[in-house]
Amino acid sequence: MSKKLCHVGIGSNLGNELGKPIDHINQAIAWLKNHPNFADFCVSSLYTSKAFGVTDQPDFINAVAKFYTDLPALHILDILQGFEQQAKRVRVRRWGERSLDLDLLTYGDEQIDNERLTVPHMGIFERNFVVIPMLEISPDIVIRGQIIKNLEIANKHQGLTRAK
Repeated sequence: MSKKLCHVGIGSNLGNELGKPIDHINQAIAWLKNHPNFADFCVSSLYTSKAFGVTDQPDFINAVAKFYTDLPALHILDILQGFEQQAKRVRVRRWGERSLDLDLLTYGDEQIDNERLTVPHMGIFERNFVVIPMLEISPDIVIRGQIIKNLEIANKHQGLTRAK
């Protein structure tokens, strides 16, 4: 199997006994970077964004990472969910506050739709906190035939700032 280029969304807006949202983001980046099956790791800048959907919650810190791997997509999902458990993920409500959220956004050019995983991630095209950091590390990415940098959302910075 050839190596697939994967993008992973990283987000947090809730602390827990292991730290603040920035601590969760940095820990997730370190885990991903040091995973033995993830090669040529790269991560975007960190961004602060307003909550999407359920808006009565704290701002999120977001980033997007990319790497190459020959692992199957569901194995990557298991690894990401394992990282979330190790970080003692807390999620208050669906679409709400969470201490760590790791989403497999892309898996090469593949389209996967099963009960556990949808790739490309169904929310990519409507979330600037995903698109803008993704373009920072993959400026020419095309998803489902869409040139991402040409999408309106790619230039919509409302509610999104680089984290300091």
